[in-house]
Amino acid sequence: MIVEHPHFSIRQQCGLLGLHRSGLYYEPVPESGENLLLMKLLDQQYTRHPEQGVRRMTLHLRQRGYEVNPKRVRRLLRQMGLEAFYPKPRLSIPDPVAGRYPYLLKGLEISQPDQVWCADITYIGLPEGFAYLVAIMDWFSRYVIAWELSNSMESTFCVSALERALATGRQPEMHNTDQGSQFTSAEWLRVLEGRGIRVSLDGRGRAFDNIFIERLWRTVKWEHVFLYEHRTLQELRGGLGNYFWYYNHERWHSALENQPPAAVYER
Repeated sequence: MIVEHPHFSIRQQCGLLGLHRSGLYYEPVPESGENLLLMKLLDQQYTRHPEQGVRRMTLHLRQRGYEVNPKRVRRLLRQMGLEAFYPKPRLSIPDPVAGRYPYLLKGLEISQPDQVWCADITYIGLPEGFAYLVAIMDWFSRYVIAWELSNSMESTFCVSALERALATGRQPEMHNTDQGSQFTSAEWLRVLEGRGIRVSLDGRGRAFDNIFIERLWRTVKWEHVFLYEHRTLQELRGGLGNYFWYYNHERWHSALENQPPAAVYER
């Protein structure tokens, strides 16, 4: 932390910490109102057609009267953490952490609750910014065990949701996620391995390895987020709390023989 010091100037303190002095006075510039609107439109289109990439997303916005170029659309999609949802070739080598944890669900028959949990993060637009939502879900029953919101993509809120899920007194045999930095962080892996839970990571470019929680995001957005358009993080938190209770306890699921997830998870 840089402070006024009687013996060390600001320049000297920055030198000791390896920081550039100009960085002390930098304030991040929030997204413009137009960009926030474009991000909302991109999110809605992605939820309808997750297979569309930068080119088609650009054409979609242009058809709606917005003069945008692919470079701008690509930046906004990256800002939201959205990527075209289709199988891709392996164009890069997984990082060393991901290489230690293979995808364990291929060919696996998932026949009971707490056999496999999964987690993922999605973007939610707000009038004055955006939020990130993480959910921990039981693969077999589709039950949302825990969730958390944050205005940043740091791993802390994901670990908080995971610890809350484990505090229920139940835990999975294995846990599956994508290879995002939040799910390959030391803090996240330490919680899982400390409980003896096997770690499974989606393969790079494997869009369908975590398909059930991708379907959850589509449901949450079309049935709640896009309908109510909460203005603040606090409003969004309250609305999602009500929705996830409904999703778990009252919403019938055809894959569960028209039972709600809680009926399958808790029995």
